[in-house]
Amino acid sequence: MTIAPGLLPEGLRDRLPPQAEAASRLLHRVIVAIGRHGYARVAPPLAEFEEGLIGRLKSARAQDLLRVVDPVSQRSLAFRPDITGQVGRIATTRMGHHARPLRLAYGGPVLKLRATQLRPERELVQAGAELIGNDNIAAVIEIVLLAIEALEVAGVEGISVDLTLPDLVETLSAGPMPVTRIDAVRDMLDAKDAGGLAALGAEAYLPFISAAGPVGPALERLRALDLGQALDSRLEAIDAVVAAVGSRAALTLDPTERHGFEYQRWIGFSLFGRGLSGEIGRGGTYTILRPDGSEEAAVGFSLYLDPLVDAGFGIEPRRTVFLPLGIDPAVGRALRAEGWTTIAALSDRDEPGALGCTHGWDGTAPVPLQAR
Repeated sequence: MTIAPGLLPEGLRDRLPPQAEAASRLLHRVIVAIGRHGYARVAPPLAEFEEGLIGRLKSARAQDLLRVVDPVSQRSLAFRPDITGQVGRIATTRMGHHARPLRLAYGGPVLKLRATQLRPERELVQAGAELIGNDNIAAVIEIVLLAIEALEVAGVEGISVDLTLPDLVETLSAGPMPVTRIDAVRDMLDAKDAGGLAALGAEAYLPFISAAGPVGPALERLRALDLGQALDSRLEAIDAVVAAVGSRAALTLDPTERHGFEYQRWIGFSLFGRGLSGEIGRGGTYTILRPDGSEEAAVGFSLYLDPLVDAGFGIEPRRTVFLPLGIDPAVGRALRAEGWTTIAALSDRDEPGALGCTHGWDGTAPVPLQAR
């Protein structure tokens, strides 16, 4: 079967000017903003052995992996669908001797096995930060504020943070609301399926479905439930996050949301921005498995930059000067040192406008093309 020239696999695409440059610019801005908070950048490979890629985060599952057989080792490799697990591997192996908490940043492409209706792309640019060795309230607040700042630096406005309690069912089942089919109850809550909960004999969990909404009223509804002290520490933590975030972002709470938070522990969050469809990032607390089988607490977040690029973020007007044939190369060097982009003529037939130039050279200084 002959593949048409230029045809790419479903979910993959080329980034053309100016979006390719915008994606690079946004990634740089976000990484620099994260780094200024003491997060050192690491750069794991795009693919690695499958068992290492999925075996580092507790409760992570072998899903969404695009696999190939390595012709050198004859072992199964997987392209990373997420960089978080790779950072966990680095933190517990090559950087296992570093003092905790360990702050690491990353940015690069990820490749997913399948696209979704909300995310038709299979290749995405992911950037984020992981704080390893602590998942207390102070660590969570640092990560939430850092995620907000990274989005602000990228130019996102109207930021909202949707908080969730990933281990809600496990916590309550061990206390005031025991259930026998924890996984099924979690799935029904995640789907907001009241009938499914009733069929499982888990009617006590129904009030949690209606508890979602703006964080203030949602907390009031949760505190009104007869839960003993099972959720007190989590609700106090959310109060602390609300106080720390203040007016920088809108805060909502959905205690039953779990899809995509399967490996998160006591708190998770999704990030949204005005004018952007769907979530543009997520984070929360989780557990890393060390090589000796012990566990290490961590908290972090990931941003997906492609929706920002698609919405026009990171695109800046170019100041491009057309340099005619025979001009002294020193002129171009001086202009580029001042921040100009230069395009040199290769023949007398080159047209400045057709080459994307905004300015020409009048012999002493750049002048707008339309003013010449």
